[in-house]
Amino acid sequence: MEFDVGGGKKIQLDFPEFKPQMVLIGFAVVGLLVGALTSIYTVQADEEGVVLRFGKYQSTQSPGLHFKLPFFIDKVEKVEVLRQMKQEFGFGTGGNTNRFQYAGDSEQEQEKEMVTGDLNAARVEWVIQYRITEPKDYLFEVRNADTTLRNASESVMREVVGDRTVDEVITIGRQDIERESLEKLKVLVKKYKLGISINQIQLKNVKPPREVEESFNEVNRAEQEKSTAVNVANGEYNQKVPKAAGVAQQDISRAEGYATKRVNEAEGDAARFEALLKAYQQAPEVTRRRMYLETMQKVMPLLERKIIMDEEGTQVLPLMQLNQGGIQR
Repeated sequence: MEFDVGGGKKIQLDFPEFKPQMVLIGFAVVGLLVGALTSIYTVQADEEGVVLRFGKYQSTQSPGLHFKLPFFIDKVEKVEVLRQMKQEFGFGTGGNTNRFQYAGDSEQEQEKEMVTGDLNAARVEWVIQYRITEPKDYLFEVRNADTTLRNASESVMREVVGDRTVDEVITIGRQDIERESLEKLKVLVKKYKLGISINQIQLKNVKPPREVEESFNEVNRAEQEKSTAVNVANGEYNQKVPKAAGVAQQDISRAEGYATKRVNEAEGDAARFEALLKAYQQAPEVTRRRMYLETMQKVMPLLERKIIMDEEGTQVLPLMQLNQGGIQR
């Protein structure tokens, strides 16, 4: 075939002859490639694969390399069964990968507003943690398991909070609310066959309505100060009263010991006097001499210098050595 390019010049182009068998071979090669690519799939270590054939459930596959019918006859839904997920109510944490983790801003305000059993209002924020344990139930038993879980959790929390007073909800009843909510939500999840396991429910911020929040906080501060003062007083009491009781008991024991000692000494002196009297009555002269000697034995060691003189001695003074400790004759 010739083409005129101007200036009297022509170009001759030769096109290859059309061959239908080449087209068929091309389609066959493309089909083989598509079939190979659509028949092999991999399930990650934290996943399980749910195989669907024309939209109908076929099997659940464990992690690893697997084969399925090609050309999109089989479709695989991969579910993360080992991932710990959570849903937040009344607030939202940014940067999450679970699109069901929290609701919009307007819905968050509605979620946290609750009525207690004594017809007071409270703002309750909480978190649930869960895992997918049955991928088949999670995908097919309900239209949207995550949305159903949010609705069930909110329903259970409103029921539990509605059975308690505002003081219990805000102060002393938090652990009971968490425990009871967890039990009730587990029952609902099992009843609805969500294929989900609830691990924990945790209350976050629990506050009174904004209009009375400041007043409520002042009451709480006053109660805390009162509790602190009582604890300090009890500590002082527990420190000083036992100490005083111990000192008193020590004084009593010391007095009782002294009294016992005095009584025993008095009884001993009386017994010794009676024995001495009896001996004196039997031998007066010997007893007097023994008493004299015993008394001298006690007195003499107390004297620093001892001078013993003979009554008949004369001219003693020139012979005395006053620097000596004592002179005996």
